Amino acid sequence: MKAVRIHQFGGPKVLVYEDVPDPKPRNDQVLIRVRACALNHLDLWARKGLPGVNLPHILGSDVAGEIVEAGEYIIDLKPGQRVLLAPMLFCNRCPKCVAGLQNQCRHFTVLGNAVDGGNCELIAVPAVNVIPIPDSLDFNEAASVPLVFLTAWHMLTGRAAIRPGQTVLVLGANSGVGIAAIQIAKLFHARVIATAGDERKMERAREIGADFAINHYEQKISQEVRKITNFEGVDIVIEHVGPATWDESMRSLKTGGTLVTCGATTGPKVELDLRFLFSRQLALLGSYMGTMSELHEVLGHVFAGRLKPVIDHTFPLSEIRTAHEYMEKSQMFGKIVLKP
Repeated sequence: MKAVRIHQFGGPKVLVYEDVPDPKPRNDQVLIRVRACALNHLDLWARKGLPGVNLPHILGSDVAGEIVEAGEYIIDLKPGQRVLLAPMLFCNRCPKCVAGLQNQCRHFTVLGNAVDGGNCELIAVPAVNVIPIPDSLDFNEAASVPLVFLTAWHMLTGRAAIRPGQTVLVLGANSGVGIAAIQIAKLFHARVIATAGDERKMERAREIGADFAINHYEQKISQEVRKITNFEGVDIVIEHVGPATWDESMRSLKTGGTLVTCGATTGPKVELDLRFLFSRQLALLGSYMGTMSELHEVLGHVFAGRLKPVIDHTFPLSEIRTAHEYMEKSQMFGKIVLKP
């Protein structure tokens, strides 16, 4: 089969489109023909070098396609079914997994990180990862959903415990997590303030549900938030940018507010004034992916049309270097999808 592998860490030029052996599925695995694989920032970080990435390596966390073959232990999945893949792997037998907390499993990893991913024509995965999709969802849309919608759902419902009527600040409205978080917050009848880098992205954020939009390059986020909320602040901040926005995110919170973070796009180190944290009784929460039950829950809303993936651009898998370069410029609004 054709696949894209990295044989060394570095820039987009390390991505090599080449022939590799077809995967051989075990009796408890399903062989999938990949029809679409969406990009995430994780692909960029893994390409540049992350602990646990063994070379040569195939990137790609978000996969949609068709079942080619199901192992003999599997009775509920058949060749020809249209599916998407849960973007994570876990042991499925430890106390955390048995309790339904798969993202706390010691062996938890994201597809395309510590294991080969979906930048290829064929992939073999455990049956638990395979989720049939309705005809109303095409492969590009299906591949644009799993990682970002699961991440945003876990952040808002599993960690921040969003309630109707709250005000939510979403950083980076053009990102996959940002787009998902805006829609999920509106699903809970929250008021949403989103940030973006230009007027086009701000308008797109409003189109998918944001009540207010802030230009994070030209406006001071916390000052605009204070104006919008009558100097009260927001209940929840969805943060995944890191040091570039951290101070403004903290200043945007109301007393007793919650900041939940799932990433560090601009770096891993931030400063924190503990006096500000305890005197205003703020909550700082980390969030990592989500559980299988949460994935099925959010997919129910996607399949019903209440939440919608947004696609910015598609590229042939053979043009993956161009796709990575495009993503690194951060000009997109929505997902970038690779098609084998």
